[in-house]
Amino acid sequence: MIRLLAPVLALGLAFVAGASAHDTETAYKASKVTLVYEHELPNVPGKSIKGVLVEYGPGGFSAGHTHPDSSFIYATVLEGAIRSQVNDGPVTVYRAGESFSEYPGDRHAVSANDSETAPAKLLAVFVLDTADKELVTPLKP
Repeated sequence: MIRLLAPVLALGLAFVAGASAHDTETAYKASKVTLVYEHELPNVPGKSIKGVLVEYGPGGFSAGHTHPDSSFIYATVLEGAIRSQVNDGPVTVYRAGESFSEYPGDRHAVSANDSETAPAKLLAVFVLDTADKELVTPLKP
């Protein structure tokens, strides 16, 4: 019985090892997003400002997404270079010190580190309705 189960167990372990390697690779390629600032605007009732640090490892990216319909976003690249496409506009590379904006309702189809060897970081500053808690909604396939 053990001789019959050994090949099945070995095959099962191979699948688990393959899944773990894939999960590690996917996690490595994904972005790290950290809320670094949040404050209600005292002179604009119902609106808040949120600062989000987005860090990409080499080759890292974020899946296509949208932001709340109330949000205006101003993003500045802090390190490296970020490849970005908003709506149907051109794919553009922004380097450290350069900025771009996203308007309410925009679709962010491409957001990625432009390098396969160096990390990249950006600071995204959101002005949005205070009631909006989810900052990112994945695009539907």
